[in-house]
Amino acid sequence: MSYHDITVVITTFKSESKIYDCLNSINPSVKIIVIENSNNLKFKEKLEIEYPNLKCYLAGENLGYAKGNNFGLAKVQSKFALIINPDARLGDSALENFFKSCKAKQDFAIISPFIQERNDNNINNQLEKKDLVEVDNVKGFAMFLNIEQFRDVGYFDDNFFIYFEEIDLCRRIKKKKKKIYLDPSIKIFHAGGQSHDVDINFEMELSRNWHWMWSTFYYHKKYKGYLIALIMVFPKLISAFFKTIFYTFTFSKEKKLIYFQRASGLTNAILCKKSWYRPKVY
Repeated sequence: MSYHDITVVITTFKSESKIYDCLNSINPSVKIIVIENSNNLKFKEKLEIEYPNLKCYLAGENLGYAKGNNFGLAKVQSKFALIINPDARLGDSALENFFKSCKAKQDFAIISPFIQERNDNNINNQLEKKDLVEVDNVKGFAMFLNIEQFRDVGYFDDNFFIYFEEIDLCRRIKKKKKKIYLDPSIKIFHAGGQSHDVDINFEMELSRNWHWMWSTFYYHKKYKGYLIALIMVFPKLISAFFKTIFYTFTFSKEKKLIYFQRASGLTNAILCKKSWYRPKVY
């Protein structure tokens, strides 16, 4: 097993100042596919000049995380793929340890790293001295995929723009009786919420709130039905509407916009509209 057996897939959006730590942590013998959710030709050219092992595809529109990753995975020709966020970086020997683990667990569908987030220290400490741990789902910022195991499952549900897409994928995998593991020997560090440039933070916060609520309803509707999903989210909808009104009268513009986005995302999902909102950045 060698570096040629794996392809790294990174979906980006306005990540020009964030992606380099990630790329520099990847062995230069590994093929990298970047899906840039824009028409940023300068970004594409710069990456492909600096990293001969990298191919950048411009989506031409903001596809989001699920569809962007599907775009990249469709171009993978190796046995394995690593989906990773641009604000994550591989720890020492992460790929080498993955190769060891996938020899031991050849039937795996997904193997995810030991370090899931900075604030998961309690979980990380519990796992430190264990072998691979079988789990029901993992976080989407870094996932090693066994491509063969996905032929009868497919990848991400394109209806998700962001949020819940990895939970949905893991649920479909487990339904097929396939294996998902956390691997204590693989360390991938994730900053979290920092995959874009800082000057668009607030607009991205608005987008996150809209899509979190939309995806929450869509996910529960998909597995529990429309009525149960509506009952589950109705308190969140009422709360978002009242907080929008409250912050309007208290002149808290930013909070008003955030709760308006939450109400809008939920309302659109309840009305069965697509996940159409996109961050207003250029």
